[in-house]
Amino acid sequence: MEKGKDFVAFSLAVDESCDASDTAQLSVFIRGVDSNLCVTEEEILGFKSMHGTTTGKEIFEEVSKCVTEIKLPWDKLVGLTTDGAPAMCGKKSELVGMVREKMREENCAGELTVYHCIIHQEALCAKALKMEHVMTTVTQVVNFIRAKGLNHRQFKSFLEECGSEYADVPYHTEVRWLSRGKVLNRCFELREEICQFLETKGKDTAELREQKFLCELAFLCDISSHLDALNLQLQGRGRIITDMYAAVRAFKTKLCLWENQMLQGNPCHFPCCQSIKAQISTAVSPCAQFAEKLSVLAAEFSRRFADFDAQKCKFELLSNPFAVDVENAPTNIQMELIELQCNDTLKSKYDAVGAAQFPRFIPDTMPQLAPKLLRCSPCSAALIYASNFSPR
Repeated sequence: MEKGKDFVAFSLAVDESCDASDTAQLSVFIRGVDSNLCVTEEEILGFKSMHGTTTGKEIFEEVSKCVTEIKLPWDKLVGLTTDGAPAMCGKKSELVGMVREKMREENCAGELTVYHCIIHQEALCAKALKMEHVMTTVTQVVNFIRAKGLNHRQFKSFLEECGSEYADVPYHTEVRWLSRGKVLNRCFELREEICQFLETKGKDTAELREQKFLCELAFLCDISSHLDALNLQLQGRGRIITDMYAAVRAFKTKLCLWENQMLQGNPCHFPCCQSIKAQISTAVSPCAQFAEKLSVLAAEFSRRFADFDAQKCKFELLSNPFAVDVENAPTNIQMELIELQCNDTLKSKYDAVGAAQFPRFIPDTMPQLAPKLLRCSPCSAALIYASNFSPR
């Protein structure tokens, strides 16, 4: 990676996950600001199969090797994003602590901002719903249909004979967690056909026909669809962290709205819940229970994204320096910020090129402001390995 030597600031993202053979795969990604003050695209810096243990020391050694090989100076590192695994963060002996120690040894004066991958955080938030029992039942049903070729062929033929809108159910895999949304929705839409098919195979479908289970399935379908929509907003190369933070904040606000509506027995933004509610008695409808789950999910989002909330002022400065309250800005850039906000030419340039590329157009007469913004820009590596984590 030749251009790495020209970086004036860079951010890393480190992800450790297991492949289908249970081998740990370590991925290191980089995004930087080059000498022309351009923010580069996210790129993979290193990929390593880790056999045996994956301790913080071993992960640090691989990351350090990647940094050293392309002669990146540690004092240019401004951001580090991890998947939040125990070997990544927490103690001094883990990756984050060892990177900070390395920067102290190198006499690095700059501050290192540490993030937990936003998409990974979202996945962990979803687990707070504690509806694994619904997903387990659905997975068992799908696996019975899909695991054996004969069952699968017979099920597709059965759907064709029924004149079903759908021709199949998708397979579910835990590795690609977003596949659950597609599986849940298809199973909900085909719930009657699935029950009929299972009965022809001598399977007990009592649980699948219970109103309580159907209500839970409907809710899990809808909330998974909402989480999938958020995930799509968080994906994409070239996204900056302020875009992602805004999407998460909006989702938290939506959760509060949905909770209040559920308490009123109005699941208007939950189409599967609306569908099932029309088919069951009012006494059975568990809207209050689902409102509680939405409250728990909102609290989990707030807890897990607290470190991002703490960076709110920095994000606002990067996302739109023209709208920042100067009194709340660091004192060393306040005068330059006033000059910037009163410059219509720079405002037009900002509107034309966007937040990520704008710092390179800040004139030399504002020597404090440009570096401040540039140190924030590569930190959008908080989503740098989204393509690695997502099935899409």
